[in-house]
Amino acid sequence: MVVPFPAESDATSRSARLASLGDRLIATILDAAILLAACAVVDVWAFMKWGVVSGAELRVTLAATVLGGSLNVLIAFLYTWLLEASLGSTLGKAIVGIGVVNNSGRNSLGASAIRNLLRVVDGFGFYLLGALVASCSKFRRRIGDFCAGTYVVEGNLSELTRSLAVLAWLALLSGGAWALPHLCAQPKPMQAPRHFGEIIMVVGRADKSIYMKLPNHRIDLSMVDGSAADGSHPVSNQEPGRASKLESPESLPVLP
Repeated sequence: MVVPFPAESDATSRSARLASLGDRLIATILDAAILLAACAVVDVWAFMKWGVVSGAELRVTLAATVLGGSLNVLIAFLYTWLLEASLGSTLGKAIVGIGVVNNSGRNSLGASAIRNLLRVVDGFGFYLLGALVASCSKFRRRIGDFCAGTYVVEGNLSELTRSLAVLAWLALLSGGAWALPHLCAQPKPMQAPRHFGEIIMVVGRADKSIYMKLPNHRIDLSMVDGSAADGSHPVSNQEPGRASKLESPESLPVLP
């Protein structure tokens, strides 16, 4: 779990190495894979509830976008916040063998909340900002770690714990792969919801192209001699179907 930093007398006898940026990147990719699977399931569910299917067109409503996007953000935050606060590692971190320790005066829930809320800042440019800050930091801390008083270190996780993390990771991916086709097989929604039913994006297929309509804009992806040709141009606001409406490293503690 995210544990308090030990007293100075303990730090000399219990030390841990800082996690490398490479291990942290791998853990982030592993976590992103299952979060993408979870978000894909949520987005399809939201569309099947509040979207519209009209012929060969999928019409995304404001209700489906707002609800799906809000649930995506909530799931991602709860996943990292609660797992790091209670266990010290997300599934990706546990598989790699690293974890988070707390050196602040806050409790584990508070420190983990601050650390993960600031992913909004660290994640700028696909985590380019966070990686730059961490690579320039003596203790490899990103902005979230500085503000929360946390460190990412190599843990003494057992092989059993890491194996269970792998099984859980595979189970979540498999669950997402199983759920998606079942959701898509549900009866297709034919009418927009009463509230927030504005069409903000239309995705459709013509004879030789796939197109996307946004408010005042249309993008066409046509197949020419087996190759894709992309074109985009503005369109007027018309009805859908014609156009869219649309410290020192050696003193760090070992994870328990």
